[in-house]
Amino acid sequence: MVRVRLDPERRFTNTDPKDSSTMTRNSPATREWPRRASELGDRLPAGFQVGTATSAFQIEGGARDGGRAESVWDWFTTQPGRIVDGSNASVSADHFHRLSEDVTLLAELGVDSYRFSFGWPRLQPDGRGALNRAGIAFYDRLLDELLAAGISPMATLFHWDTPATLRGGWRNRDTAGRFGDYAYEVGGVFGDRIHSWVTLNEPSAVMLNGYLLGTQAPGDTLLFDALPTAHHQLLGHGLAVQGLRAADVRGQIGITHAHSPVQPATDREEDGIYADLYDLLHNRLVADAVLLGRYPAPPEPFASDARMLTETDPDDLRVIHQPLDFYGLNYVGPSRVAAGSGAAPAGSRRAAEIDAEAAGSGRPVTRLPFHLQTLREHPVTGAGRPNAPEYLGVALQELRDRYAEALPPVVLTALGAGYPDAADIYGEVDDPLRIDYLAEHLSVALDAVGTGGVAHGVDLRGCFVWSLLDGFEWEAGYTQRQGLVHVKFDDQTRTPKSSYRWLQEVLANRA
Repeated sequence: MVRVRLDPERRFTNTDPKDSSTMTRNSPATREWPRRASELGDRLPAGFQVGTATSAFQIEGGARDGGRAESVWDWFTTQPGRIVDGSNASVSADHFHRLSEDVTLLAELGVDSYRFSFGWPRLQPDGRGALNRAGIAFYDRLLDELLAAGISPMATLFHWDTPATLRGGWRNRDTAGRFGDYAYEVGGVFGDRIHSWVTLNEPSAVMLNGYLLGTQAPGDTLLFDALPTAHHQLLGHGLAVQGLRAADVRGQIGITHAHSPVQPATDREEDGIYADLYDLLHNRLVADAVLLGRYPAPPEPFASDARMLTETDPDDLRVIHQPLDFYGLNYVGPSRVAAGSGAAPAGSRRAAEIDAEAAGSGRPVTRLPFHLQTLREHPVTGAGRPNAPEYLGVALQELRDRYAEALPPVVLTALGAGYPDAADIYGEVDDPLRIDYLAEHLSVALDAVGTGGVAHGVDLRGCFVWSLLDGFEWEAGYTQRQGLVHVKFDDQTRTPKSSYRWLQEVLANRA
């Protein structure tokens, strides 16, 4: 792999840095975005789709309603110490019972599309066989109400809620076949009403956090032995694409993957090797297989540990390498990698320090021979992630440069940030930091793919804001809020935040 040392101060605009229109994180213009919605709306290209996104496990609730079975995440939340606040998603935002209210929020927001996920254990409780009628009825109603409101559905088939009945989960190759069968069944029922299909959401995150580090469900700590779980997911992706096409679905088909531009902390060879390894595991493992039909070669020091990448059955790679109509990009910020262990928050999703003694013990791994350095030149979100919008341009540039003609049109399938939003004494929720975050990142993306931009040539088709509603944020429980709409979880009151009103104005001012 050829590594480019990224300049942390690099900016991706064609304007003078002193100009208030420059979309940099340190510009005073960032404080003006709540008053500049119409300006951003006017910049959105014709046909550019804007939507919001959610996932079934995070917002639906109704954990035991309508024949839904347990997922690995339901089990994971019962384990002491796994979730920061000890909570679970059995009720969450109660979308299962408040579907119509939430569709009304979408309609009033003015979005073009809504990205949701089918709950696998709600539709197919045993992970195999016929679909559950009550689950079908719920999603039938959701789709019909979305279409009646003029909102195009984008459906994700798998957003981390593996049915607990599938023993071994993605460690088991058979799960890939089950997923392909599931896709065929779902496509046959709903294929006439869905505009876009996403097979998998962030398969590398499932491998890294669920099977390698153990910080997310199912909590395994396999280290390099987790690599087959990525392969099985990608095999499932290929089989799902085949299943959807066999079901003759009308919508476009793609996958969603999280990309993080990776840089070594220094010019030392050791930092470079670990940066290459992290780039492979986080970014290229999925993208290379899906877009190029091959796995990347591991850095030489890890050739034996990662030999699966060079010994994969070519027939499997042919199944994985299916033609796609779009590629979903979830941008998660840049990563700066340094050799040697360092401090990391216990249970942190982005912690990369791993203790080899934890491997196979059931305890989350907390130490590795490398670590992610804090990018001190950038502020952080409420969830502790770097707020570095200029690197979204780098992510788009890397996709273009690495995959060229193999890269289909790109959609930003999740763009958002968590902040500790709270209602004031009048019940209003003001979240200007989220407005800044969304505006700056979307502006950088538009600049990057525009004429003269660093990612010119990338066909960027749309953006989905994460998320419509506050919900259950995985191992963080309810300690982070990521919605445009505030949810008071004790009585399920929904209150649109200032970011909701801002996006509403952006959309109302499109050219």
